[in-house]
Amino acid sequence: MPHADILGTKSAPRARLRWWTELPLILLVYGCYSAGRLLARGDEATAVSHGLTILRIEKFLHLNAEHPLNRLFTREAWIGVPADFWYASLHYLVTPAILVWLFRSRTVRYRAARAWLMTSTFIGLIGFTLIPTCPPRLLSPGYGFVDTMAQYSSYGWWAGEASAPRGLGGITNQYAALPSLHVGWALWCGVILWRFGGRRWTKVAAVTYPLVTTVVVMGTANHYFLDAVAGAAVMGVGLLLTPYVLRVANRIRAHVLARIPALAPGSAAAPASVVSDGCQTSTGERIPWQRESRTGPGAAPADPGDGVPGWELSRGGEAESVGKAR
Repeated sequence: MPHADILGTKSAPRARLRWWTELPLILLVYGCYSAGRLLARGDEATAVSHGLTILRIEKFLHLNAEHPLNRLFTREAWIGVPADFWYASLHYLVTPAILVWLFRSRTVRYRAARAWLMTSTFIGLIGFTLIPTCPPRLLSPGYGFVDTMAQYSSYGWWAGEASAPRGLGGITNQYAALPSLHVGWALWCGVILWRFGGRRWTKVAAVTYPLVTTVVVMGTANHYFLDAVAGAAVMGVGLLLTPYVLRVANRIRAHVLARIPALAPGSAAAPASVVSDGCQTSTGERIPWQRESRTGPGAAPADPGDGVPGWELSRGGEAESVGKAR
């Protein structure tokens, strides 16, 4: 079984990534994410039952931090209002920004990181579908939670239905609390910043962003603590599955190129991607590490894992082989 440390490695995609092919893919995944949340509404009674079960488990384990945090956010507007803006906006701004940064300045890292994020997001959609969960803010008032986004709605663009703009709350799934992808995506951002940021302030941001997000989702009564734990677990499972997802993607791409040779790099109908003998690169592209081509008479067939990150460890710009597990 292959094991890949995809966070400490460089990905060697067979073709140069282009923004006009990446953008539709990202939008497609986000569309599936939004549609999945909408379609997986579930039964309200079942969602409430799941929410109360989580609350009981947390109280039994003495993990119920939501109540004191929610009371603090409700009482102190100078904390509650910024927290609501944090919840309503950063989830949709920071993650795409880091994807763009990786694409532009850490291209050899991008493909694996993008695959990890997308794989985890689809796992989260499965959770929304199978376990519809009522967030604390939608429980009856007797349980002691206040919807801070409804309380401070006059400060922002949202109303009383999560972070959706006014008038659009009806098209969102209010019972998609488990897992918390707000926390999951924030954890992904933190890991990427820590591993590839390289500056002290990025290390600080890498730790601060997921931690503050976890506090915010609980204090605003949008998630339970165990929702946050589930969000982190989903990202962990996605990380483990990413090498397999990339292998499958490579094989599908190879199959498509075999059927449609005109799309293959270097063909008459496609831009040449090999501009120097023995290296796979593109004109004007400067990357710190290049993979030697296995072409020519007597060359060994390409390994199925070629192009899958996790097989070469890079430190300080020099590649250091860690072997291939089969």
